[in-house]
Amino acid sequence: MLSRFTHGVVSATRQHARTAAPMAAFYSSKPSPLARLEELREKAALGGGQARIDAQHARGKLTARERINLLLDPGSFRETDMLVEHQCSSFGMEKNKIPGDGVVTGSGTVNGRPIFVFSQDFTVFGGALSKAYAGKICKIMDKAMSVGAPVIGLNDSGGARIQEGVDSLAGYADIFQRNVMASGVIPQISLIMGPCAGGAVYSPAITDFTFMVRDSSYMFVTGPNVVKTVTNEDVTQEELGGAKTHTSKSGVAALSFDNDVEALARLRDFIDFLPLSNTEKPPQRATLDPVNRDLSSLNHIVPSDPTKAYDMKDIITKIADDNTFFEVMPDYAKNIVIGFARMDGKTVAVVGNQPMVASGCLDINASVKAARWVRFCDAFNIPIITLVDVPGFLPGVNQELNGIIRHGAKLLYAYAEATVPKITVITRKAYGGAYDVMGSKHLRGDANYAWPTAEVAVMGAKGAVEIIFRNRSPEELASLEADYVEKFANPFEAARKGYIDDVIQPAETRARIIEDLAVLERKKISNPWKKHGNIPL
Repeated sequence: MLSRFTHGVVSATRQHARTAAPMAAFYSSKPSPLARLEELREKAALGGGQARIDAQHARGKLTARERINLLLDPGSFRETDMLVEHQCSSFGMEKNKIPGDGVVTGSGTVNGRPIFVFSQDFTVFGGALSKAYAGKICKIMDKAMSVGAPVIGLNDSGGARIQEGVDSLAGYADIFQRNVMASGVIPQISLIMGPCAGGAVYSPAITDFTFMVRDSSYMFVTGPNVVKTVTNEDVTQEELGGAKTHTSKSGVAALSFDNDVEALARLRDFIDFLPLSNTEKPPQRATLDPVNRDLSSLNHIVPSDPTKAYDMKDIITKIADDNTFFEVMPDYAKNIVIGFARMDGKTVAVVGNQPMVASGCLDINASVKAARWVRFCDAFNIPIITLVDVPGFLPGVNQELNGIIRHGAKLLYAYAEATVPKITVITRKAYGGAYDVMGSKHLRGDANYAWPTAEVAVMGAKGAVEIIFRNRSPEELASLEADYVEKFANPFEAARKGYIDDVIQPAETRARIIEDLAVLERKKISNPWKKHGNIPL
């Protein structure tokens, strides 16, 4: 029996040797798991291939990964879903898969603070969005919401992936829903660095700020060819949806830059003003700029002639730390100025009427521009400094027929709703309803000041006298106008009634604002509970 057993073992061993030899050859030819991983990573990093990368560079554009590397602190990027592939099998797509599927997602830091980012890769299917691609974006948006950190989208995409049909549309809708849920919770910023067309435009439209790159980015719902077919209008991509169009005419974009490198560098600066979420205060940066810096030049900045203009940005830069002001939407509705500054190292939002343009009147575009700015800053705990020189709302048939009442009410609503510290300085004119709207004491202004040059009245002296004293001679009207100026063309009547907390010398402005900000840091005020208000959209 032993011999039979031994014979069986030997036979089995010989049989195993005959079958093991080809199996060993198979395994020896198969890449190791580590080598396989590196191979997939290299393929993902190459995106659509070197030829398409070269074409991207030839257009003056960086690749998706190059953009992330410039935006984030060196070595901080941690990619997620690098190996995700689409699941489409229509039109032969199952034979055409690239790891990452056209978008690079992950997290990193900007100036040491956490940021989530997605960067669309035009070298892969023209950056067109698939269901899997949308899932990658949704995943990082969910993570950003859970930890309380901003999301930045670098957009460079041809739109929906046509081969996926409704799956691609569903992917967009999933992103839109998250944009809405994140609104007012975490900052969301879109940087358009290539095409962004069709339904793809609505995600940037919901985000807090949209930036563009000149000559290489464009946004529109329907392109020039469709416009030509439907309306018979001839228009170029640049005219229809380029950076100049959206920063100066439509107001869709806040800022534009000359190239990818400048855009990413300026975006880093911009993010540094923002808190990570609505539960945090804005970052504070050390400054050597003295609180009581000499600002005697401000005492003479407002012209003695009330019809002469001056640049409100000169006042803003003089009172800001290191004379630095980051203006937002500088080319749209220039009659109002908005942007970020720092006061004693603290981020503040600035709103100022601009006498250089339309005498600083509030019109439809200026009202909407400032209202959205005030609401953003209120949502993210950023104090609002308002510098007022406003002769009223812009009169005219066009303004009335296009809804200046409704649009002007947006700005009123935004200021009245805001619970952040609000400090207002009237530098010159504050007439009519525009006085009320621009951060007045009546809309819960915390500190309201006026310079000695300020005028707080229903309207200018000449117009007021002509209405009050009709049928009077020119000589009588001139005398009555002088009386009106004596009574109202100054800030003292408003101060006597408590609508102005103090009349201050212009040179004191910086120090007074900084002192108030320190006190108001502990401000606590809340609005009545509601599902949401009904702002006059």
